[in-house]
Amino acid sequence: GVDLQVCTSKNPTCCTKKMEERYQTAAKQDIQQVLQASSATLKFLISHNAAAFQETFEMLIRLAENYTSTFFCNAYRNMAAEATARVQEFFTDVGLFLFGTDVSTEEFVNRFFDTLFPVVYNHVINPGPTDISLEYAECLRVARRDIRPFGNIPKKAIGQMGRSLLPSRTFLQALNLGIEVINTTDHLHFSKECSRALLRMQYCPHCQGLTLSKPCMGYCLNVIRGCLADIAEVDLHWRGYIQSLEDLSRAMSGAYGIEHVLLNFHSLVNDALVQAQINGPELSERVNKICGPPVRKSKQSPGCSFDQNKDNQRLKMFSRDSEETLANRRKEFISHLRLYRAFYGGLADQLCGNELAAADGLPCWNGEDVVRSYTHRVVGSGIKAQSANPEVKVKGTDPVISQITDKLKHVIQV
Repeated sequence: GVDLQVCTSKNPTCCTKKMEERYQTAAKQDIQQVLQASSATLKFLISHNAAAFQETFEMLIRLAENYTSTFFCNAYRNMAAEATARVQEFFTDVGLFLFGTDVSTEEFVNRFFDTLFPVVYNHVINPGPTDISLEYAECLRVARRDIRPFGNIPKKAIGQMGRSLLPSRTFLQALNLGIEVINTTDHLHFSKECSRALLRMQYCPHCQGLTLSKPCMGYCLNVIRGCLADIAEVDLHWRGYIQSLEDLSRAMSGAYGIEHVLLNFHSLVNDALVQAQINGPELSERVNKICGPPVRKSKQSPGCSFDQNKDNQRLKMFSRDSEETLANRRKEFISHLRLYRAFYGGLADQLCGNELAAADGLPCWNGEDVVRSYTHRVVGSGIKAQSANPEVKVKGTDPVISQITDKLKHVIQV
């Protein structure tokens, strides 16, 4: 083959242009596979934990909803059916917020107490032989924030929900971003210069019948550091990302831990109802001023329709040590993740050291011939260092990598 593009040599060659093209494709596929294999355990660690934490949070929400509905069934049976519908709506909102929907904690906590007030008024503050009308209930719902039947409990609930749900929501979002970073770097687009350098390093020796020779370590480092120059730029932000996750994880336990806040929500609701009962006569007066005297319709309050035994076995086991479990699981996950802090900075060295290059002291391929050792200068990692790379010309940063580092910067700030 006289028309070879990359594997040209002084010695006779057994490659044709067609073979060179096929080797070119193989060289790219090889490096892609090596990249994916090197990140596989890290990717599994993050995706497995993202799924496990999500499932744990879903269990927590179900358990907290169960506790709150049970509280109404036990303490306020006559209004339990109406109240549990409000409780369900509230915990649906908690889930939507936690798993990333754009709802505000203040909004849904207020909505819960707004919709609960007409029920409490009808059954606890001013019970009558018949129910209040829908129009009257609507007037109460709208007036709840002015009348303040539950004192400062709603405000307290807003504070607790915000401080406990936001870190957990951020934690889940950060884990999903971690998976996205790895997927992005696993499917890197290689430039033409890099592809040719990979071909020269891995398959050109085959054209001279040297099928067993491996590249020299220094030569391999130059080629792979050139090809992965963009990925090395992720290193600094990746370290920051793991550090931020660690800080966030530490801040997630204690009185504002999600377990503590959600599983004790029912006692906040209890405090709110006690407050409304104590101030009953005074509340009735305020209600009369704003909504007029109660307008009633025929009564139809079913008792407690909530099925307490639905998930109780699984939930009981979960609740006994949920706080312990969650905190320990986070600790364990972070300690495993910390081992990958330098993953992107040391990737080229890892690939050459584990897979690609010849062992020290053995004859090796330098891109042209089999030699005792590689004599060119070996450059460092990252884009800047590549200006002196003798094996690969590197131009500018890959926009896809810039985009992923921007996302990392953003999640670190959050």
